[in-house]
Amino acid sequence: QLQLVESGGGLVQPGGSLRLSCTVSGFTLDSYNIAWSRQAPGKEREGISCINRRGGGTNYADSVKGRFIMSTDNAKNTVYLQMNSLKPEDTAIYYCARAPPNCALGWSVGSWGQGTQVTVSS
Repeated sequence: QLQLVESGGGLVQPGGSLRLSCTVSGFTLDSYNIAWSRQAPGKEREGISCINRRGGGTNYADSVKGRFIMSTDNAKNTVYLQMNSLKPEDTAIYYCARAPPNCALGWSVGSWGQGTQVTVSS
């Protein structure tokens, strides 16, 4: 059974950092690209990043480019989203999912995970 579980969310002050994890099971990270998206209250889902399963190339939305970094640890079946210089507008539920071959932001292959809440507030 394919499964993705997000973790690492929490409350952080503006300017702070968090690292989110997406631990997968039922498949290996060299089989699929992986994407992150987020959804703030009352807003549509926003695709924010994707990492290519071959070579580790990444793609970021302008809203997070230069602040967020995706990485993978294949031995742990885990994908990370390092979030730096966080802003109140980054407050949202963050989700991961398998991504399509072109790593188009906001698209997924199958379902998004259950999500992890990130709140940026002083």
